[in-house]
Amino acid sequence: MAALYLVPPALNSKSEPPPLFDGTTRLYINVTCPYAQRVWSARNIKGLSQIQIVPIDLQDRPAWYKEKVYPPNKVPAIEHNGKITGESLDLLEYLENNFEGPKLFPTDPAKKEAANELLKYIDTFTKNVFVALTKPEPEAPQEAGPALDYLENALGKFADGPFLLGQLSAVDIAYGPFVERFQVVFPVLKNYDITADRPKLLKWIQELHKIEAYAKTVAEPELIIETYKRILANYAK
Repeated sequence: MAALYLVPPALNSKSEPPPLFDGTTRLYINVTCPYAQRVWSARNIKGLSQIQIVPIDLQDRPAWYKEKVYPPNKVPAIEHNGKITGESLDLLEYLENNFEGPKLFPTDPAKKEAANELLKYIDTFTKNVFVALTKPEPEAPQEAGPALDYLENALGKFADGPFLLGQLSAVDIAYGPFVERFQVVFPVLKNYDITADRPKLLKWIQELHKIEAYAKTVAEPELIIETYKRILANYAK
């Protein structure tokens, strides 16, 4: 089981590439990237230790990654059966359809409908809450509020568990990496607790972090704050 959580050092511009397309299944990630965390945590939850983790240094990317692995030059990407597949939400489905392990997509019609709605909203959620971080401190809670309330209201719709569809699913894995980052950065940068008056959201984050396979992918708060400060500085230019 330990192999599931073993993360080697990140490869940078001075690193040699792994032996590409040698039959090994590889998941290229970055430990601070929420998109990569989605697929990394799904890999862990499904118990797929045969998928090798290859961290990439996004601040000093190796040229061979773009040239030989994934031309969009982003993470996550999966090398499997001689081809590369990218985009985190697509990769959650790819893992579901191509590998064994606990199912992360619902079959119940009501849950499938709820999952589709939540996944359709996720880009709006991440964009709106991120934009709130660019606003002055008094405005940030008002900007972020509607998106956070959407999640608070979505939680509890299914009574068979504390997650967005009751039981843990790909929907939680899709939202989790972003929500946990917002939970860390808003108090520091905007003096705002995103879980204030949102008890279901707080409980959901706590329950998600009780799952070891997910918790092992959570970035250190200091790294999250440093990353967001850098992103926001670039955003302001």
